[in-house]
Amino acid sequence: MKLNFNTNRYLSLGFIGLLIAIIFLAFTTVENEDEKSQPAMAALPVEVATPVFEKITEWDEYTGRFEASSRVEVRARVSGFLEKVNFSDGEQVTKGQVLFVIDQRPFKIALAEAEANYAQALATLKTAQDNFERVESLRETGALSIEEYDRREQALVHAEASKQLAQAKVDNARLNLEFTEVKAPISGLVSRDKVNEGNIVDGGSANSTLLTTIVATSPIHFYFTGSESDYLKYVRLARNGERDEARAEGMPVFIKLIDEDDFVHEAKMDFVDNEIDNNSGTIESRAILENKDHLLEPGMFGKARLLGSAEHKALMIPDEIIGTNQSLRFVYVLTDENKVVSKTVTLGPLHSNGLRIIRGGISSEDKVIVNNIQKIRPGMEVSPSTVAIQEESNILTNAVTQAH
Repeated sequence: MKLNFNTNRYLSLGFIGLLIAIIFLAFTTVENEDEKSQPAMAALPVEVATPVFEKITEWDEYTGRFEASSRVEVRARVSGFLEKVNFSDGEQVTKGQVLFVIDQRPFKIALAEAEANYAQALATLKTAQDNFERVESLRETGALSIEEYDRREQALVHAEASKQLAQAKVDNARLNLEFTEVKAPISGLVSRDKVNEGNIVDGGSANSTLLTTIVATSPIHFYFTGSESDYLKYVRLARNGERDEARAEGMPVFIKLIDEDDFVHEAKMDFVDNEIDNNSGTIESRAILENKDHLLEPGMFGKARLLGSAEHKALMIPDEIIGTNQSLRFVYVLTDENKVVSKTVTLGPLHSNGLRIIRGGISSEDKVIVNNIQKIRPGMEVSPSTVAIQEESNILTNAVTQAH
């Protein structure tokens, strides 16, 4: 009886072990089948392109401001009540046009008084001349004393001086009367009247009342500043015969406004300052342009572009594919094994075709990755397709060829 009990026990344990083995084998088989059914993870597709490599001429860009070629603050040269304003605010005026009229009546009276004094001085002079002529012949005969002769001669000189003084006062009074008509000293665009009719204005001093301003906007000036290093670069280019002198007249400058995409306004450099500013380390330059349509106004901002190098070959890539790692700039490049590597690059300026000039770090044969930049990392294996870089619009277009 004891033997049969042990036998049954062993049979039960063997059955349980066999069941566990079957279950384990089943799970293992399912997992292996699942693993076999799952395909390998596909490589990330990316587009690659070789840098643009061609002859270019670099252009430097500077931000500046337009200023009037001439600007005048119109002030009265005599004091008085403002009687009339002869212009509309903001209109175009011509040189010599009467803009303001100051009450002329006091100045007409002053002129009449000066002319009367002048007439009186002429009469006194005539009397002195007659008295002197009478005694001049008597002096030779000795019938007249030397004292009397000298007295009449001095009276004549005094009368002559009085006549000249009276004439000067007439001229001054006539000039003051003329100054009651405040005229435009230049042709240009006038501002609003700063003083209305009926107000008293002060004139003829450093603190004279400002009546209005006039600016000449055709031609118009564009001022901008460059650094000392830029100035030295231009001087050395000129000495090597690769660029005109910085102060040479007629050097082309192209300008665009804040709402324009292209540099459509052509100007000419006509001035470079004679010293570097001690505080800012910059030097001021000026370009002049016609502005016949009066589109450009003093005070407007603009961006100037001027020749910055001789013709040379350069590598260029889209600016948006360049990454930043603290102070370093890099691009992702594809190896022959279709793996991603990072290369540090030295940047130049943006070229006129919209691409960034690369001074060093990559070659014209490198395949730079131009999309999915945020998804890739160095060492990652990718699936590349080749594209070409369009320069004008900075768009990458598929060249349909596949990289292997």
